[in-house]
Amino acid sequence: MTMNRNWRTYEGPSLSPALASALTMFVEQGYHGTSVRQIAAGAGLSVPGLYHHFPSKQALLVGIMDASMDELLERSRAAEAQAGSSPLDRFDAVVESLLLFHIHRRDAAFVCSTEIRSLDPANRDAYIAKRDDEQRLLDAIVADGVQSGLFESAHPRDSSRAVTTMCVGVAGWYRPDGPLTPSELVAVYLDLARRTVGAVAGEGP
Repeated sequence: MTMNRNWRTYEGPSLSPALASALTMFVEQGYHGTSVRQIAAGAGLSVPGLYHHFPSKQALLVGIMDASMDELLERSRAAEAQAGSSPLDRFDAVVESLLLFHIHRRDAAFVCSTEIRSLDPANRDAYIAKRDDEQRLLDAIVADGVQSGLFESAHPRDSSRAVTTMCVGVAGWYRPDGPLTPSELVAVYLDLARRTVGAVAGEGP
């Protein structure tokens, strides 16, 4: 998948009808509480028609989680690439990308967080490897920031993971009709994220 759009832009659902139906059901009922028949009905398919594309309910869960992590990684990499060389600019861009994803793809992010326990061992390992790739991207930026003197964190890796955890948590409570718009939430959380890694006052925009 190639990033042919602005990484900040989210235009409608990113999943096929079958995966979108599975996502809705998993959010409402949980993976184990959802039947393939319900997913097929939600997608406007027969059960055999659904199985033609996804051989099992596990394959649907893997499809959702793979699509979600692939999109997040793609957007985060594009954000960093467009930010330039400054560790602080790269940090701000990747944190913003994390936040926007967990705002606009909050249902998918919720399922990724809560249903990792429902993945078969091999599928879980593959998903965790992608999740680790995302974390390593931010870890490297924070390490660069500390090395350059822009960040003063005494615990760079822990600080980086704390920032990620804070961004991921947004998916659990953000609502479009809440008190903060996405841009307002990003501004607040960027301030919190910078403080977490000890960004030096006066640096950056």
